[in-house]
Amino acid sequence: MTKSSLHMLKGVGYVISTASVILLAIVSWSSASKSIALTACLVGGAALSIVGMFCRWLTYEIENSRNDEKDKSPALRQARPNGGKNRPNAL
Repeated sequence: MTKSSLHMLKGVGYVISTASVILLAIVSWSSASKSIALTACLVGGAALSIVGMFCRWLTYEIENSRNDEKDKSPALRQARPNGGKNRPNAL
């Protein structure tokens, strides 16, 4: 898989997880709406889950951009084995 297709797959996974949380919250709404505490738990839990997925995605993006910056530096590429590529040395 190419780097961009892995990036796309990760993004699609987070969108699917977010949609799943929303759908589960919709299904649970009729029961949860009968109690203020249950409503707060449902809304809070769904929001925290989505915020958590966003934080994981953002961390991935930051790490990915840092790795891209490192790979663009000629001095760092030459200092790494295999010119900065993640492949083992041939024996």
